[in-house]
Amino acid sequence: MNRNNINEQVTVTAMGFKKDLAVYPRRIEYQGSTYDFIDAGLRCLVRQGGRIAEILTLTDGSANFRLRSDNRGNSWTLLSITA
Repeated sequence: MNRNNINEQVTVTAMGFKKDLAVYPRRIEYQGSTYDFIDAGLRCLVRQGGRIAEILTLTDGSANFRLRSDNRGNSWTLLSITA
């Protein structure tokens, strides 16, 4: 597996809802390409001082994407892509 560390903001163009109504990205745009995720992925919360961030690992069926949210839904950062 080849992992590319990116750490750049991305645009989330579609959101989905899990059964417990938790929101997750369904589609992102990165460098002119659109990626559609096939499920809600894995999620964990990270607390750093007074800030809380959410880390999600999602897949489009061929690669894994690790995203970080500021936990307010305002910005999403693509941390890495593993193919």
